[in-house]
Amino acid sequence: MSLDIKKTYKLFIAGAFPRSESGRSYEIKDKKGNFIANPAQASRKDLRDAVLAAKNAHSSWASATAYNRGQILYRIAEIMEGRSEQFVAEIMAMESVTSKQAQVQVRQAIDTWVWYAGWSDKIATIAGSTNPVAGPFFNFTVAEPLGVVGIVADEKSSLLGVVLGLAPVLAAGNCAVLLASQKRPLSAITLAECLATSDVPAGVVNILTGLSRSEE
Repeated sequence: MSLDIKKTYKLFIAGAFPRSESGRSYEIKDKKGNFIANPAQASRKDLRDAVLAAKNAHSSWASATAYNRGQILYRIAEIMEGRSEQFVAEIMAMESVTSKQAQVQVRQAIDTWVWYAGWSDKIATIAGSTNPVAGPFFNFTVAEPLGVVGIVADEKSSLLGVVLGLAPVLAAGNCAVLLASQKRPLSAITLAECLATSDVPAGVVNILTGLSRSEE
């Protein structure tokens, strides 16, 4: 006799997986009304903690070499590939798509990480320039990381939407606080588990689940 365990998915803040400060969670179901999981319902306090973690991590991430950031992004792709079956199963459950459609989305998400891994050490060359000036001095335009970027994940694509938001932000040396899709958050949390084992420094990426609007 097997025991049906109702899994509760946690938040991802500062490299750890805490429960929501509020202690709340909410149910997500498929289109047939079948229970899928209990994601944590993040509060404003959780959001503040995530922003603080990202701010604390920004200095070291921004000062890392572009080559090093690219290697870490490529490592994320490798780990995701090893968990492809789990991503496919979650996408099928949440989006009610076929296995083939889910596999395409997972492949595109992995390829996106590889794409931006390759761009990491080229951004400065493309975005920067030497500007002509009338004087005995030089004038340069240099791309610099912005800091902490807030991302609201696309509701239509539970995995690819998250990756398309995160990858360019990390490649450019920024940190991120991402609010996962309210109805389709599982792929985002599974991605967080990949990030936690891929050499991404704690706090560089923080992922929250919960309601898109909060009264707290």
